Amino acid sequence: MASLAPASFGAALPAAHDAAGAQHYPQGTLYVVATPIGNLADITLRALHVLQLVDAVACEDTRHTQTLLRAYGIDRPGARLLAVHQHNEAEAAQAVVARLAQGERIAYVSDAGTPGVSDPGARLAAAVRDAGQRVLPLPGASSVVTLVSAAGLVADGGESSHAHNSSAFVFAGFLPSKAGERDTAVQALAQEPRAVVLLEAPHRIDSLARALAVLGERRITVGRELTKQFEEIATVAASALPDWFGADRDRTRGEFALVLHPVAVSGDGGAEGERVLRLLLAELPVKTAVKLATEISGAPRNTLYELALRIRSEAGDDE
Repeated sequence: MASLAPASFGAALPAAHDAAGAQHYPQGTLYVVATPIGNLADITLRALHVLQLVDAVACEDTRHTQTLLRAYGIDRPGARLLAVHQHNEAEAAQAVVARLAQGERIAYVSDAGTPGVSDPGARLAAAVRDAGQRVLPLPGASSVVTLVSAAGLVADGGESSHAHNSSAFVFAGFLPSKAGERDTAVQALAQEPRAVVLLEAPHRIDSLARALAVLGERRITVGRELTKQFEEIATVAASALPDWFGADRDRTRGEFALVLHPVAVSGDGGAEGERVLRLLLAELPVKTAVKLATEISGAPRNTLYELALRIRSEAGDDE
């Protein structure tokens, strides 16, 4: 947790009440609250109002959350903070469910960003829903969409290239820490034509950079310390990533989000892949046609599969 500059949030709490206080906040509800990923000013007025309103705040780290709340002028006694983290989430979720059954409102926050996205919170939300109680999300900061919004995800190759949907992306989160498993995961990423968002910790960023270097000229946008004082965003070829980090060791400090840019199908290859696919679809099932079209044209399998589904849908064939 950090802020670009010291700030006073004395006026924020009354503003939060004025802006969000008239809304309905049902009892017996878990409020999943996104918190800033770095800059304290990136909190929403509705989040501030709910954090004041609820009966208790469940959180990944009670000390961290206490510091966060005090920065906003919200005083929560320790007894009203509930530890719900990756090591106790399943058991702690049942305690939260029991309190919700008594009509309490409970907020859940992770240490930074949106809970349940590479942070605890998913098991808690599932347990609450399974118990027939309501989960109400309060959207806010997320390192994933923050970096995607600045990455300029246009398929490699520029306007002359074809991509089924260059704005689509896959969230992969943290790759395995073991070298062999990580290399296998990178090889799988090489077959994914869509953009892929990764997260990484500072002590493993060098290893990840070396693993991703095998992707050659495919572009990667690195987001370091997003929204914080030393924020840095840069786009380099995968093969150049280790050298980029090595050129300035300060670049290996902080928390990281990375976007592997989408792969384009060249105009000729894309046209040939579609031509072959259409011919095969006239005679074969989708999976077989896609497999053969991939082998014949060299176009990415996922791109041809999505195209095949669209062709069949347009033809009114549900196969």
